[in-house]
Amino acid sequence: MYQNFFSEYLVKVQEANAHWWKSLETNKQVLNSPVNNALREVNFDDTAKLLEHAANQPQAIVKLQSQWWEKQLEIWQNVFLDPQNAGSIEPEKGDKRFANEAWQSDMVSNFIKQSYMLFSKTYLDTINSIEGLDDKAKERLMFFSRQTINALSPSNFIATNPELRQLTIDKNGANLMVGLEQLKQDVESSAEILKIRMTNQKAFRIGQDIATTPGDVVYRNDLFELIQYKPMTEQVNATPLLIVPPYINKYYILDLREKNSMVRWLVEQGHTVFMMSWRNPGQEQSGVEFGDYVTDGVMKAVSAIEGITGREQVNAIGYCIGGTVLASTVAYYAAKRMKKRIKSATFLTTILDFEQPGDIGVYINKPIIDAVEIQNNLRGYMDGRLMNVTFSLLRENSLYWNYYVEHYLKGNDPVDFDLLYWNSDGTNLSAATSNFMLRDLYLNNKLVQNKGVKVGGVWIDLKKINIPTYFVSTKEDHIALWQGTYKGAVHIGGNKTFVLGESGHIAGIVNHPSRNKYGFWVNDTLSDDANTWLKEANHENGSWWTHWNDWVAQHNQDEQVIPYTTGSEQYPILMEAPGEYVKVTLPVEAEKEVEKEA
Repeated sequence: MYQNFFSEYLVKVQEANAHWWKSLETNKQVLNSPVNNALREVNFDDTAKLLEHAANQPQAIVKLQSQWWEKQLEIWQNVFLDPQNAGSIEPEKGDKRFANEAWQSDMVSNFIKQSYMLFSKTYLDTINSIEGLDDKAKERLMFFSRQTINALSPSNFIATNPELRQLTIDKNGANLMVGLEQLKQDVESSAEILKIRMTNQKAFRIGQDIATTPGDVVYRNDLFELIQYKPMTEQVNATPLLIVPPYINKYYILDLREKNSMVRWLVEQGHTVFMMSWRNPGQEQSGVEFGDYVTDGVMKAVSAIEGITGREQVNAIGYCIGGTVLASTVAYYAAKRMKKRIKSATFLTTILDFEQPGDIGVYINKPIIDAVEIQNNLRGYMDGRLMNVTFSLLRENSLYWNYYVEHYLKGNDPVDFDLLYWNSDGTNLSAATSNFMLRDLYLNNKLVQNKGVKVGGVWIDLKKINIPTYFVSTKEDHIALWQGTYKGAVHIGGNKTFVLGESGHIAGIVNHPSRNKYGFWVNDTLSDDANTWLKEANHENGSWWTHWNDWVAQHNQDEQVIPYTTGSEQYPILMEAPGEYVKVTLPVEAEKEVEKEA
């Protein structure tokens, strides 16, 4: 029996390896790509600096080594000599890798687990204890060391994971056979880095299971489609509402399913909601620039909304980088001394000041950005699959390695989860826009500088923004660090409100009031320091959505009107929502070849 299993298993391993190497060849020797070479160079330089500083601080190193050795002996003593007291090292809160009871009951596994956690902590503490090392270098060393340490976790290997060992025995290895088949499929759909699927890709259909709020596409250009949602109230607010989603994700994060759809909730409150759905760029769109998202994006949407509703002004919401585009649009209107077309602006987890970008900052340095630019220019775009994995690796244990264990080693089928489906449904980024974001925004922080960024040929100045603004950030956001988004709020003018939600980048924003899950902090006084603001803030229960709705009503004393017609003679209905652009999946270029063959 086992002989047959191992024979079949080896065949599967060979098949997976063949697909992996074929993938590497297809992607032009990924291991020696400009980005990987730059990463190795940066890590080598950082490590050299670490060793140089460590050599001058031997006492600190010796102290940490002594503490590690004493603690290691304590683990040995507790596990093997005093089993009743076998838990001297415990996982951090939220670490689910060692949740199975076998990690505690099996002495050898318990010893491996605790020794691993002690080593992990000691290694990272050693880096953190070295004085004189540049903060950015230390941050990178901590991050990439953590990646390596967590990749080598005993929970990721059958030989050292007691739960996996027993499961493999119970299933006669069938779990590994299923897992290898899933690995092979994931390799085929990955770019340079293995993209582990998080959810069942066939469980949801856009427009039928998710993105279902009724609406119509009323405008389309080469950059975006504009969706107008159907009214659900007898009267609506006179000022329409435009939502600008991030162009690095698809818009339907705000319209997943009825129970958690922000779009549907807004329509139910009497807002006439328009949503921008960005095109998923391929090589042909390599020259699309950040400024185009302003002039050919938001501004075109505002004009279309006026043509449909007759209203010159809109309230606008921008999410993540969509908020950065929205702020740039308002600043562009001011620079051109045009009539105010944005009546109020709301920024969801939006970075304007990029000095504190969050965990993504470990990739922000000149050698890596130079290499990314070379790669982008060769392709014409940044591959969305790479971005997806990059963001997942910012929380590697919960967003990467757990799926590796569940799908490839346990052989479990991916779950049906709408949020994870959206997270896996990535988009590319044009080369020109990606290069601008990495160098001008993240590396050089030009958006908040005087004459730092040009849009449509003119310099824009965020300080010229002088409309009511509402900022929402989330306390556990690792993509847009809330202290950094707070600094952006301080930069602009006008009447400002800052709200800090509980949870993270997605869950803290997609927080339907009916669930009553996450609260928020408010403080009407914006001090210069974010942490001071939080200390003096009041905590409120319930969703920030209702707080925002009261805020926007307060700043928009418009009368209620009968619902606007959908589309107009100038902007006729093109098709039902969700439109065409949102349905384009990665890889875009591969799909074009399929279409040509068909």
